[in-house]
Amino acid sequence: MVSRSHNLALPEGTTSLIQTLIHERTGMHFDNGKRDILLDKLSPLVIERGFGSYLDYYYLLKYDPSAHVEWQNVMNALSVQETYFWREFDQVRALVQTLVPQWHARNPNSTLRIWSAACATGEEPLTIAIALNEAGWFGRTSIEIVATDASSKAIDRAVQGLYRERSFRNLQPSLRDRYFERDGSDWRVSSSIHSRIKWGLANLMEEDQIAPLATARLIASLRAKSSERNSASARSCNSCSAIHDPRPGMPTANTIPAITSATVRKSRYFSAPAAASTGGGG
Repeated sequence: MVSRSHNLALPEGTTSLIQTLIHERTGMHFDNGKRDILLDKLSPLVIERGFGSYLDYYYLLKYDPSAHVEWQNVMNALSVQETYFWREFDQVRALVQTLVPQWHARNPNSTLRIWSAACATGEEPLTIAIALNEAGWFGRTSIEIVATDASSKAIDRAVQGLYRERSFRNLQPSLRDRYFERDGSDWRVSSSIHSRIKWGLANLMEEDQIAPLATARLIASLRAKSSERNSASARSCNSCSAIHDPRPGMPTANTIPAITSATVRKSRYFSAPAAASTGGGG
């Protein structure tokens, strides 16, 4: 059989093998109704590797010792990074007005660690940082925000901190002007807010990558549900619009199970955070 994607060979049963492998390694589920989408997205990678068949590419991903590099290419090709500022803001409001005050009352001298899981290109953790700053929390207590995504392309964009007009469709112009400045046709986030976030790569299907992150007091995932996102975030939230405090009895906008792991070690996936000021947003 020959696929419509660049006339690449597609032996019988290969699509099913690829669908299963993708789901096992990334958490992304492409059902039979989206098999053509999956093949179309993978076809440039197959060709770039010099293969004429999807089955050869499957063998590479499944058995080649160096396949971890190729898996990052797969993640970049398949992940969907649709997001924007002030998305699902009711959840952020619950964090700022309920969870953080209750945590601070119990732990006035401790650092609050927030993990933004599946953060895409950074709009969601930046929304959290802006909301916390607007409420004055950075001046009142120590807060660390860690933001991760499985896509290196998404994290590269988040680190760059440059956003197009579409990302601001739900953000008040006054807040945009306070925390961003024009950079050509785009907007660049203020360094005083951007530097508060520690960016890194993490595939939610890989326990060794998420174990150090699971110690965060609050776990946030605000992205809309999609069959093509890294759906392993279900390990941290059954609802993808949720902020969770693992401590029993703490109210949340959605009740969800925490990520847990007996293995907690320093992650090798993160660079040191930039120095953060305690002043305003810029």
